[in-house]
Amino acid sequence: MGSTSRCPEVPGVTVSFGERFAASEQFDAVYAQGMELVERTAAYLDGPGRQEAKQLKPHVALTYSTESMRLTARLLDLASWLLIRRSLRDGDITEEEARRKRARLKLHTSGRPSHIANFHELPERLQALIKESFVLSDRIMRIDRSLEPVSENEATRPAAKNPVAAQIAEIQAAFNAAIR
Repeated sequence: MGSTSRCPEVPGVTVSFGERFAASEQFDAVYAQGMELVERTAAYLDGPGRQEAKQLKPHVALTYSTESMRLTARLLDLASWLLIRRSLRDGDITEEEARRKRARLKLHTSGRPSHIANFHELPERLQALIKESFVLSDRIMRIDRSLEPVSENEATRPAAKNPVAAQIAEIQAAFNAAIR
């Protein structure tokens, strides 16, 4: 469940980004940030958020309900991803189990604040939590993509030729010929 790369210091040794990341302080920081956001969101939605929602106009209350459900679902998927990575790091699950569990998650970025009707009429704390959840989601999705295994075909296949580089070379050759 992790991409690998050649270790320049030790020829022939491959380094797993996933294993190194999971064992790093960076992972611990992302994990703590994610779990803390889950806790803050739950506390808000169960407490002050309920009171604020009761004071909203009906059309905004509908948006509040919809977006609080989307926020909760997004955070559940992010927390699940974090728990899977931690379980894999701690040896509680195998790479295969982690792959199967990861496949069930829906990490995506639909419903950005700019696409949410009445977003600016929502309570400020909910707006902040939604924005913060997208920042975390973007970070986790970047990490997740970097952890995807590289197939043997991709690892051994030569890099694709750059068509723009070929055109630039032709232009340079033409100019060099014109200068002579």
